[in-house]
Amino acid sequence: MEPLLVKFAPFLKILFAFAVMLAGMRFKVGVGLSIMTGGVILGLLFGMAPLPIAQTGVLALAQESFLFLAAIVGLILLLSDAMERSGQSSRLMGSLSGYLTSPRLRLIFFPALIGLLPMPGGAVFSAPMVKTVSENMSIRNSDRAMLNYWFRHVWEMCWPLYPGIILTVALADIPIIDLISKTWPGTPLMLLTGWFFFLRPGVLDAKDIAVTGLSVSRSKGAVLREGLPLIIAICGAIGLESAISVFAPSIAFEWGVLAALAASVVCVMIQNTQLGLPFLRQVLTKKSLWSMLFVVISIFVFKDIMQASGVVDEMSRVAGGKAALIASATFLPFLVGMVAGINVAFVGATFPLLLGVLNTLGMQDQTIPYLVLATFFGFTGVMVSPIHICFVLTCQYFNCELGTTWRKIFWPSLIFLLSGVGVFWFWLSVLD
Repeated sequence: MEPLLVKFAPFLKILFAFAVMLAGMRFKVGVGLSIMTGGVILGLLFGMAPLPIAQTGVLALAQESFLFLAAIVGLILLLSDAMERSGQSSRLMGSLSGYLTSPRLRLIFFPALIGLLPMPGGAVFSAPMVKTVSENMSIRNSDRAMLNYWFRHVWEMCWPLYPGIILTVALADIPIIDLISKTWPGTPLMLLTGWFFFLRPGVLDAKDIAVTGLSVSRSKGAVLREGLPLIIAICGAIGLESAISVFAPSIAFEWGVLAALAASVVCVMIQNTQLGLPFLRQVLTKKSLWSMLFVVISIFVFKDIMQASGVVDEMSRVAGGKAALIASATFLPFLVGMVAGINVAFVGATFPLLLGVLNTLGMQDQTIPYLVLATFFGFTGVMVSPIHICFVLTCQYFNCELGTTWRKIFWPSLIFLLSGVGVFWFWLSVLD
């Protein structure tokens, strides 16, 4: 028994560190503090002294990749808050309503549209819109909650403004287009799975969702005017990043994302002059902003401590690499995603380990397929998480029981996960 325990000691140490992180998230200590604590414990268990751990943490925050990511996350939250507080998001919804004639499209359009703008708890922002367009439909509140929750998240696998995507490419040091060109099947898979389980005839009959009297005037000018900040952020980020990669590859692509987001924030401020400097002061002192930035700090500290303590080398030496690879690409992302209920948590806590294992095994050419696999597993964990803030807030808004509503998530999430395994094998065979 002793040799067996010694042999698997590195895995036991890692599992203990992850258990501490998961417990901290579960008992609401905070995602950032939980990851930071897990990193410190990991360093101690693998023989690092407190001073080297502290030095590693300080050096992690001087990295260019950390500074870029912190700035991008801050600007995304600033843009989201500015559009919400100014009422521009609501005006955008109103200007688009006249173009929606299909009842099924009405039910999912606003959650999907709000999903293009990453914001914590964004599903509660689209919930009133779902309620408005479905108030004359014969739909149960639990179905409204599921439609709002599921279709709010259809873009998270490939939308370049999501912090999870941005963090993934920052950790892997790859262009963002290299990742989303492989994860994009997740979006149509989410749409198809959501249609089959929540929207198809037989689940929602035409007579139950038929409505009248919801005509709204159409104005392309209003749509363009109210949606201009999003257009600048989305098209600008993708366009500038592509231009930089082609014409100035020596410049970090993050500069393009930063420029586009900054321009979109300026656009919102110009369009809504009532916001002014007091709004900026309020945003900069918001607890949610600094909590998210602390998560980013914790992730980079954890990543560097893990590298400095030789965790990956120990795991690969003991298990020949395969057990570590499978665990870090499937089980751990799913578990962290389910307990934390947020994408950045599973990316930050498990992707450094996955990337390190791939490096040690000399499998760098398979990095992207394994990132795709881990993203599918982690995101599925997030979707089935009973503490996912979007799920909790949506159920509260529609006044439906969490347990009963949660059971509706299981089968579509399982089908989505199995589809993701197929996507992984496809890219692995194509890129082999």
